[in-house]
Amino acid sequence: MGLPVHASTDYVGWLLETMQSGVGGHVITLNAEMCVQAETNIDLQKIVQNATLVIPDGAGVELYFRWVQRRKLKRYAGIEFAADILKRLQPTEPVVFYGGAPDLAQSAAQHWQRQCPDLKVAIAQHGYLSDPEQLEFQAQLQKLQPSIIFVGLGVPRQELWIAAHRQLCPHAIWIGVGGSFDIWAGTKQRAPRWMCNNNLEWLYRLYQEPWRWRRMLALPKFVWRSIGYDLGWRS
Repeated sequence: MGLPVHASTDYVGWLLETMQSGVGGHVITLNAEMCVQAETNIDLQKIVQNATLVIPDGAGVELYFRWVQRRKLKRYAGIEFAADILKRLQPTEPVVFYGGAPDLAQSAAQHWQRQCPDLKVAIAQHGYLSDPEQLEFQAQLQKLQPSIIFVGLGVPRQELWIAAHRQLCPHAIWIGVGGSFDIWAGTKQRAPRWMCNNNLEWLYRLYQEPWRWRRMLALPKFVWRSIGYDLGWRS
């Protein structure tokens, strides 16, 4: 659908090596819903096209490559990708958790500090900020210059926010993590492993959040549009 997807056997290793060389970047965890949104949201489309790294997150993306492109490209769930990064960070590489409801980012950060006692959390900030608070938060980012910045504001808001503020920390890696904070904080549960392994995580999320049914309509649309794009139907 005109969007890049990067293939690697070690996304995390490549990204950490890039970060440690002093090069910042923006990581996109691409799924079917984001592909469909990017068709009509030109700003989002450009952000994905210009991203430093695009991870094949959603089951739809994996199945597209398997069934349409006849290529093996294994899905790497964004929450697993972010977790693997946190496990490999050094104490000298501070991380920021930003987004979600009050106390959510802090709870998510505390969860990871229990898992990785040497993890250095520079800021854990919820996403409900007034304009003056937002400016103060941005000033903190600019002053601290963290290594990794996780932004959990939902798609496409988090991608647009990152693109607008990357200049504050040009050497940092910025990653949109969607609802990962909810899982880490324990306010929601991830799908059972067998569902994740069989590309049914979307169904479990629908079970937990029935109001998401409208958003799930992006899945059949993605199938139709992705195949159509390959056939030249690109109007």
